[in-house]
Amino acid sequence: MGLANSEEEITKEEKFVNDFGSKLYKQRREKYYEELVFLCIGTDKITGDCFGPLVGTKLIEYLKEYNIFNINIYGDLENPINYENINEKINIVNKYHHNACIVVIDAALSKKENIGNIYVSNEKTVLGSVLNKKKYGIGDISIKAVVGRDFKIPKYNFFTLQNISLNMVMKLANIVSEGICDVIKYG
Repeated sequence: MGLANSEEEITKEEKFVNDFGSKLYKQRREKYYEELVFLCIGTDKITGDCFGPLVGTKLIEYLKEYNIFNINIYGDLENPINYENINEKINIVNKYHHNACIVVIDAALSKKENIGNIYVSNEKTVLGSVLNKKKYGIGDISIKAVVGRDFKIPKYNFFTLQNISLNMVMKLANIVSEGICDVIKYG
């Protein structure tokens, strides 16, 4: 049983590395970016929503370990980016990173069969839609990890996010943070 899980995780990581690498390559081919900015969205106060800050924390650690300093990371467990401070962070990114490829990392809710999947797209991330708040569209590349089922009812979705397995969120965060580092180191 442990072997099947590790094979599944390897497959997910390889798929993520391929997806993220190809999307990043496409962005760089279409526009010359001077730098990469990662916006890791979420809060550590809600288990299902801590995916982004976990990835941000792990990226900061990995990039220091590999001496990669030309990457900017906003949002980690110590300084999370959430719905209340997103405008401030967007203003900072716009002010200090004029020609950056912005990669937005966030947890998502979806259909039951998508739980545990990681999706990468060359589209803006729309924040606030699951909880029926004002929507913000940001980023050049979106990385979303599906952590739970979308019930299409904000009250149920909030309850769902509060009751997600931390173990699953950690596994997804490891796949994404390690995969990003692999793409940056070898790409």
